[in-house]
Amino acid sequence: MHPPKPPVISLRGVSQRYKSVVALDDISLDIPAGIMAGLIGPDGVGKSTLLDLISGARAVQTGEVMVLDGNMASARHRGTAGPRIAYMPQGLGKNLYHTLSVRENLTFFAQLFGLTPAEREARIARLTQATGLDPFLSRPAGKLSGGMKQKLGLCCSLLHDPDLLILDEPTTGVDPLSRRQFWQLIAGIREDRPAMSVLVSTAYMDEAQGFDWLVAMDAGRVLDTGTAEELMAKTGTDDLEAAFVQLLPEEKRANARELVIPPLEDHGDTPAITARHLTRRFGDFTAVKDVSFEIRRGEIFGFLGSNGCGKTTTMKMLTGLLPMSEGEAYLFGHPVDASDIEMRKRVGFMSQAFSLYGELTVEQNLTLHARLFRLDPTASRDRIAALADRFGLSPHMDSPSGDLPLGLRQRLSLAVAVLHEPEILILDEPTSGVDPVARDDFWELLVELSRGEGVTIFISTHFMNEALRCDRISLMHAGEVLVADTPDGLVEKRGAETLEEAFIGYIEDAIGDRRDTDVTPTQDRQPESAPKRKRHRGFSMARLLAYSMREAMEVVRDPIRLAFAFVGSALLLVVLSYGVSMDVEDLTMAALDLDQTPASRDYVANLSGSRYFEEQPPLQSVEELEKALQKGEVTVAIEIPNGFGRDLRQGQSPEISAWVDGANTMRAGTIEGYVNAAHVEQVQKVIRDEGYDPEAFETYAVESRYRYNPTFESINAMGPAIPAILLMMFPAILMAVSVAREKEIGTITNFYVTPTTKIEFLVGKQLPYVVIGLVNFFLLLFLITTLLGVTFKGSLLTMTLAALVYVVVSTSYGLLISTLTNSQVAAVFTAALLSMMPTVQFSGMVQPISTLTEGGQMIGNLWPASYFVRISVGTITKGLGLEELSADVFWMMVFVPVFLGLALMRLRKQEG
Repeated sequence: MHPPKPPVISLRGVSQRYKSVVALDDISLDIPAGIMAGLIGPDGVGKSTLLDLISGARAVQTGEVMVLDGNMASARHRGTAGPRIAYMPQGLGKNLYHTLSVRENLTFFAQLFGLTPAEREARIARLTQATGLDPFLSRPAGKLSGGMKQKLGLCCSLLHDPDLLILDEPTTGVDPLSRRQFWQLIAGIREDRPAMSVLVSTAYMDEAQGFDWLVAMDAGRVLDTGTAEELMAKTGTDDLEAAFVQLLPEEKRANARELVIPPLEDHGDTPAITARHLTRRFGDFTAVKDVSFEIRRGEIFGFLGSNGCGKTTTMKMLTGLLPMSEGEAYLFGHPVDASDIEMRKRVGFMSQAFSLYGELTVEQNLTLHARLFRLDPTASRDRIAALADRFGLSPHMDSPSGDLPLGLRQRLSLAVAVLHEPEILILDEPTSGVDPVARDDFWELLVELSRGEGVTIFISTHFMNEALRCDRISLMHAGEVLVADTPDGLVEKRGAETLEEAFIGYIEDAIGDRRDTDVTPTQDRQPESAPKRKRHRGFSMARLLAYSMREAMEVVRDPIRLAFAFVGSALLLVVLSYGVSMDVEDLTMAALDLDQTPASRDYVANLSGSRYFEEQPPLQSVEELEKALQKGEVTVAIEIPNGFGRDLRQGQSPEISAWVDGANTMRAGTIEGYVNAAHVEQVQKVIRDEGYDPEAFETYAVESRYRYNPTFESINAMGPAIPAILLMMFPAILMAVSVAREKEIGTITNFYVTPTTKIEFLVGKQLPYVVIGLVNFFLLLFLITTLLGVTFKGSLLTMTLAALVYVVVSTSYGLLISTLTNSQVAAVFTAALLSMMPTVQFSGMVQPISTLTEGGQMIGNLWPASYFVRISVGTITKGLGLEELSADVFWMMVFVPVFLGLALMRLRKQEG
């Protein structure tokens, strides 16, 4: 009798809430070290939350979580224990970077844990050979099948030889062959490192039966613990799934009973679904190749296959959601036609990801679907009520669908799919992650639809016990159907004991791969007695640069972000420079000449000869003048009164009425200045022609000259100032989106559970965008001096230094914004709004800061763009150098530690 092993994990009174939802409810538990322990239960019972707390990815709200002899509430202990823990979060490849190749992902994780190049190469070779990933080292992770993504995620987790390996539902949605290979790999690694503890959550009871010790959970509580044999003995059952059902509270297992499926009666009708030589290509890749089968009316037809084999693609072609490249598909003898609405009404489709609107209630989802299918309002209300009662949804009709437990969401999705009373129901892996009782309830509904109403059901699944309930099943691999028969027929043909063995045998034959994967290669094995490699804690330049290299690769391979970074800023430079220009030319001008003398005609001719005015046909009356202004036919109307010529000859100052369209006040002010200047010039000319000295009259002109912009063209003023907006906005948006994207897709977990410090994470991600911002600056400067024709008069070195500092400031500002947002959309809008508006209003670009109110001046002095505007205009337009602008550069630099420091304070090393 061996003494009990000390716990690797100890929980005391642990509770966790998400607003009103209780995820964990007063859990106390000790998990022994050196074993493979499993958390079993369906989605939504608190398994992932518990693993987040144990890994240190989530902050503890209530209770104590002790892991590897330390409290995970302590940041110091998390820093010490973090390098000894590996965490693979839930979701196919959720900890992977999909634009990076297999090797690049592995290299990145190896750098985070401080492996030397020799260690890194040896371990990458060992793990990829053991998982069969070695032929795919150059393939992007996003193009791997689901099973291969899980294997790569496991390899990334195991690179640093952890003492505690945490796997959150690593095989959900993975085909049986990949599942078996996955667990054989784990077994081989445990042989190398028997002291390593493994904690796994799973919804598959068959794989949990092979674990050393189990924790059964439901509704945030522990139901029982022990080995699979102990749990089955306690409940008097023969398998773990039945034991789990018996452990559930009475109210949850009250409806649990053996499912009986009556035999299918074949009436010899036209097949419900016929596929003949279906083929679908995506470019050079063939997803489905020459698939043919028939499904009878009322039949439950199962679709099984390896991940990425083309099951979903085939289903979408049969529903008309995806056009076929070759072949034919028929529903009830009629060709599939996506535009045939009547035929579409005969088909119900339930996708793998529930196609519900989470913000809508149960009733609103059903009502919306009824309207989409144009059901009669009265009939649809009756149908919704009947389905709600039949599927047990009546008590939840006013609840948002996003707040429903997984089993109820599944029922609602099925109710939505059958609301319009389809004759064919296509279901794509509908029961993934659902507990056994809810799964049986779901199948009872399917059997009732099939046998009671004659609905044909086409269902894909990875659960072998579900496949056994189908009338016939088809096995698919690499886009081709391998075999189709009854479940018993496939087992008998294969000479296997179970359907899973038959499935794996058929797939292995198809791929010609019978490598023994239960033993890992022996190279680079680390004996347990070997001294531990030093774990690099504290600041690491290698980790910082690893994040920079990874971020740079992702940006370079993302054409949308690249276009946004460079094309977007260049385009906006042109738009803003010309669009915000105060210059006004070619104004439509018409004259109402009531004098009709040579002097008045000469006056009008002088105006129309100016580049500012474009003469229109003369006006005949004041009414016509007003109507022309109202319609926008003219912008300026000149009314010359009777006696204009006479007054000029007599040396008097004649009055001219200038009618200006004042709808745009800024433009109207500019026009007024043009008219006044033209009027004064023309009056003085006429006075001189009459032999008088203009100085003897009260009306005379004051001519202004401008030192740095002699032509007074606003493009020369706007051009140098526009980069202040663009170099603040675009780098800030790109930077904010970069961090928000990691939060949205889940890779932020890698930051939580690796030794990466906050400064390494932030600055590492920042550096590529600083480089992008600086390249952007040179692009903008080139456009300003060439396209806009602005002369650069100052020091390029001074301007480059200022731009570098400014880009560091703007990316630091983007990092701060990223800590305030959790989605890419929110990051874009927040960064754009909070960078552009202050820059336009308070930087001195439109009007000098000194002319603003006291509050406006304060904001301007506390905003970095105001300093860059002075530097940009001073360098480009006035030819100033570093000596004159050093104070502005210094004050810009002050914003870097301010913004970056606030971002560091806001960033958390754990999810709240």
